[in-house]
Amino acid sequence: MKPKRCAIYIRVSTGDQNADLQRNELPEYCQFRKWDTVEVYSDTMSGAKDRRPALDRLMADARRGKFDVVAVWRFDRFARSTSHLLRALEEFQALSIDFVSLRESIDTSTPTGKMVFTVLAAVGELERCTIRERVIAGQKAAKRRGVRFGRPLVEVNTDRVLQLRKQGLSWRAVAEATGVPKDTLIRHASSVTS
Repeated sequence: MKPKRCAIYIRVSTGDQNADLQRNELPEYCQFRKWDTVEVYSDTMSGAKDRRPALDRLMADARRGKFDVVAVWRFDRFARSTSHLLRALEEFQALSIDFVSLRESIDTSTPTGKMVFTVLAAVGELERCTIRERVIAGQKAAKRRGVRFGRPLVEVNTDRVLQLRKQGLSWRAVAEATGVPKDTLIRHASSVTS
């Protein structure tokens, strides 16, 4: 059987922090598991950042099928939140890529790791449903208070618009003259003429 191809992800928050612990332990673990390390992806930046170049590259390489397993030192080195972690784990699962977090002893290739992933996914689903319920309840309460949702109503002086169009002005010029967005004018004019 061919050894698994492993991608290692390392992140430290600032230049003052040292990544040596991650750089030493993760390759040793991969060697112990007899995995081939394909690439080490490393970011030095806050985990709260939405865009992390090495992590973005890792995710793109995962979609290309470059490796079979991702190894990280801890969850918080990889994901900025539980929901971010769950989205990544769900994508890895869909791509048949295992995920290992060394410090938390989570390995999604094992039955225990799969169970932990299932529990995390259930918690994430509960969180999404709870947020959705709160949003819907908030919208209902706002509607009862008279709050209107959607785009604000725009008054269009149809006679002036038609007069400007008859003078040969473009929709853009009419929009500038009336202060009404071009698409709104066109939509309004088509409803009036039809």
